[in-house]
Amino acid sequence: MTGPVATAYGPGPDQFLEVTLPDGDGPAPVVVVLHGGFWRARYGIELARPLAADLAARGWAAVAVEYRRVGAGGGWPTTLEDVAAALDALPDVPGAARMDLADVTVVGHSAGGHLAAWAAARHRLPAGAPGAAPRVSVTAAVLQAGVLDLAAAVAADLGAGATVEFLGGTPEQLPERYAAADPVRLLPTGAAVLCVHGADDTTVPLVQSERYAAAAGAAGDRVEVSVVPGDHMVVLDLTHEAWRRTVDWLGARRTAGRDRTTLGS
Repeated sequence: MTGPVATAYGPGPDQFLEVTLPDGDGPAPVVVVLHGGFWRARYGIELARPLAADLAARGWAAVAVEYRRVGAGGGWPTTLEDVAAALDALPDVPGAARMDLADVTVVGHSAGGHLAAWAAARHRLPAGAPGAAPRVSVTAAVLQAGVLDLAAAVAADLGAGATVEFLGGTPEQLPERYAAADPVRLLPTGAAVLCVHGADDTTVPLVQSERYAAAAGAAGDRVEVSVVPGDHMVVLDLTHEAWRRTVDWLGARRTAGRDRTTLGS
C-alpha cells in the first residue's frame, strides 16, 4: 500500500484530495470518501482518513476528499462545485493509471452522505447547475447515516439549522437550489446504493435513509437499507458491524465485477 499522496484540485487550502493506492500493479476499483460534519468548517478530512486507509489495505484505490465548508468559503454552490471538481480531477492525479475509473464508488457519512448521493446523481443535473456534466461517473454509493432529504432535514431542524446555512435559505425561499442539491429530488441515479444507518441515531434519524430508499424505489432504483445497532457515529467505527457490512457490500460488488469481466473475455 502506498500513500496517501495529496493533490490539489483547486487553489484554496481546502481544495485537495489524498490518494492511497493498494498493493499490486493493475488498476484497482476506486472508493472516494467524503467526510461529514453538517457541511461546517470545524469538521474536516481527518474523519475520512481512517476509512480510506482501511479500504486501501483491503485492495481499493482510496481517495479522501477535502472541500470548502460553511464558515470557510463553502456552502452554496462552492461545496458542491468542490466535490464535483475533486471527482473530475481523478484522471489527472498521480497514480491514476492504477485506478479503474470505470468503477467509482462514493462513501459518505452524514453531510458527506448527502454529497455522495448528490455525486451519484450529477448526470441528472441540468446544464449550468453546479456539478453538471460529470467527467467521472459514479457507479455506486454507500450512504452512512446520510442527510438525503434536505426539505425534511429543514423541517426537523437537523444540525440546528445546518441545511439552511448550507444552501442559504429554506426550500420555500430557494426552491431552485434545493432542486439542484437535494438527493431525493435527483432520482433515479442508476447507481447501486447501500444506506447504512444506526437504529438509535438522533443526529440524522433513520427516517432519512428510509425516505430516500422509498423515493428511489418509486423512481426505479434499488437502494438497500442496512440498519445497525448504535448512534450516529458507529458507522465510522472500523471495528463495528456497520463497517463490516459496508466492506462486505463493496467486496461483493468487486467480485461480481470480476465475474462479469471473466465471462466477457
